[in-house]
Amino acid sequence: MRARDLVDARYAEPLRVDDLARTAGLSRAHFSREFKRAFGESPHAYLLTRRLERAAALLRSTDRSVTSVCFAVGLRGVGSFTMSFTRAYRMTPTAYRASFPPAASRAIVPSCVVRVYGRPKRRTFREDGQPESD
Repeated sequence: MRARDLVDARYAEPLRVDDLARTAGLSRAHFSREFKRAFGESPHAYLLTRRLERAAALLRSTDRSVTSVCFAVGLRGVGSFTMSFTRAYRMTPTAYRASFPPAASRAIVPSCVVRVYGRPKRRTFREDGQPESD
């Protein structure tokens, strides 16, 4: 569970099976066997799945380039990212993004920004105490 939690929290970092085994306090081979028995997939496959899920979320909700998304989720090659993504989602990252509305159409503007820009530009009172001249 500690190794899985580590993958979930730090998927974008360069994690190796040795790092995960050390976190679990097991040898690499024993850790790999036990991880697969417990979660149904190898540690590497689990890490790749987490990265691809996060990449899909970024493609749906941002306008970042495919290359930027690839590197943001911890993958190091756009070609292998595209192949893995296509295998998992049955379409390329670009086609996946195109199947959703543009991120800009769903941009949420924080209420503090709305208040600042929603204020009247021309004040009806003087703050410096000097009378207005017309």
